[in-house]
Amino acid sequence: MRSIIHVDMDAFYASIEQRDRPKLIGKPVIVGADPRGRGVVSTASYEARAYGIHSAMPISEAHRRCPHGAFLPVDGEKYRRVSAEIMTLLGDFSPLVEPLSLDEAFLDITGTERLLGPPIEVARAIKAGIRDATRLTASVGLAPNKFLAKIASDLGKPDGLVEVRSGHEAEFLAPLPIGRMWGVGTIVEAELKKMGIDTIGRLARTPRHVLEHGFGKSGGLLHELARGRDDRPVEPCRAPKSMGAEETFSRDTQDLNRLRRTLLHQSERVARELRADGYWGRTVTLKLRFADFQTLTRRVTGEATQDGIEIFKRAFGLLEQIDRVLPVRLIGLSVSGLNRGVSDQLSLFASRSAQRDRVARAADQLAKRFGEAALVPASLLDRTSRRRPAD
Repeated sequence: MRSIIHVDMDAFYASIEQRDRPKLIGKPVIVGADPRGRGVVSTASYEARAYGIHSAMPISEAHRRCPHGAFLPVDGEKYRRVSAEIMTLLGDFSPLVEPLSLDEAFLDITGTERLLGPPIEVARAIKAGIRDATRLTASVGLAPNKFLAKIASDLGKPDGLVEVRSGHEAEFLAPLPIGRMWGVGTIVEAELKKMGIDTIGRLARTPRHVLEHGFGKSGGLLHELARGRDDRPVEPCRAPKSMGAEETFSRDTQDLNRLRRTLLHQSERVARELRADGYWGRTVTLKLRFADFQTLTRRVTGEATQDGIEIFKRAFGLLEQIDRVLPVRLIGLSVSGLNRGVSDQLSLFASRSAQRDRVARAADQLAKRFGEAALVPASLLDRTSRRRPAD
């Protein structure tokens, strides 16, 4: 029998800003892009959520709904510092801590009763420790597995503590809407409702073969989760699934040269992150969002790489294959299929790749010392900056 805790910070970015700016306490705070621009909301305080504002909402829509709100830029460095403080604190309760993002993590505290006391007391101590150390609140779920712990913490927001006891899994899940299930997005939810399945309890009573016939292997997974079964371990050293970058343009564009330059910049940035963490990736995914908000993704898989030029070639090759009838609002790329070390044997033409790798690592050192703008591909420079001064 396991004891799994899920810790989820409440409106993390916005709560940090309210803590650091007491005048904002009790007021709607929206952290994200400039409201005069084209980006999205990263986090909204609970006061802002009362206006229907949520993460990933276009920032212009958030401003329309709450023009008197406090709109603040994302301070990533500050949020990472606070996150590191919280993760260090969680490590005092268990060596098995699996961060999911800056503001949430799983802990496995199985077998710590003699040292730390009953699991529910550990959960209370974690909440109190976070509050004392950071002056922030967290919602915590305690359950026999990760799936149940995650749902429990969600139900307790904000500043809640919900426990799901062993033997009561089905009772806890049965009345909840199927939208609470992992893997149930808008499309799957609509299909399940067509089948008369609107609660997790009804999903659990649906024969497994019926779900597998309608949804394939994921149907079997839904059947297991609906019964409260989840054997996934807490993985403290889980590798990232992907690394990526994206940009929302201030104005929609059909300028292929601008798209190309943006992709090149993103490729170099992602490549630096891969090299810094020692990862190589096989799959490059291109993401486009058009003026009508339609989002399209394309991907290609090849030999493992951490070379910015190679990443760019793959991404730009995908871009050239897409019929861009409408202007582009957002463009981005990501690299997935990550592994540490070189997973592919060097090809006959590896010498050129190795040479590029040495140059890239030298550039990384310059970037660390003098900033990312110290050394960039010539094609990313403005034409005016490439002109030689007159003699």
